[in-house]
Amino acid sequence: MMNKSTLEQVKNVFAIESECIREMEKYFDEEAFEKAINLLKNATRIGASGCGHSGILCQHFAHLMCCIELPTRFISPAEAVHGATGYLKAGDVMLFASRGGKTKELLPILDICKAKGVSVITVTENLESPLALGADVVLKQYVNRETDKYNSQGTTSTTSLAVIFHLLQTALIEETGYKNEQFALIHPGGAVGERLNKK
Repeated sequence: MMNKSTLEQVKNVFAIESECIREMEKYFDEEAFEKAINLLKNATRIGASGCGHSGILCQHFAHLMCCIELPTRFISPAEAVHGATGYLKAGDVMLFASRGGKTKELLPILDICKAKGVSVITVTENLESPLALGADVVLKQYVNRETDKYNSQGTTSTTSLAVIFHLLQTALIEETGYKNEQFALIHPGGAVGERLNKK
């Protein structure tokens, strides 16, 4: 039988993460968000990179963008400095996700982007960090605390990052005029595809 304190800790996750999402709106910067949307909707190609949980969420971001036909790929920090940044051309956009904004593996990629004329969006809590100061646009991430008792696992922080990416996709659907009929063509699979393509 599960320990009572374990169950209390588990139920507390709902409170921690819902509070984070509610509080995030206070940090929503409309001007920065609009700049990010303008960069993304006009980019020929988009890259996204991060390490650990942030990297995994950047893969989610890349998929969200592809689902609205904005060509995007996750660029592994390890592969980026071994030629993968050749994917990006001048006028494209690179998105970095780093809660602390100091992820060492991402800093060389930032330098490459600046040298190539690639615009940079950074999502971070630390507005004074190297990745923030080197960006064209910074989107503020907010995290109250992680859900584990040690406040160290990438839990609430990944929820926070996912919400920011969902905000971006929601806005881009509106700003690009993306139609559900387009999505139906590229998503024939699964229950969603069946629903979208029902005659």
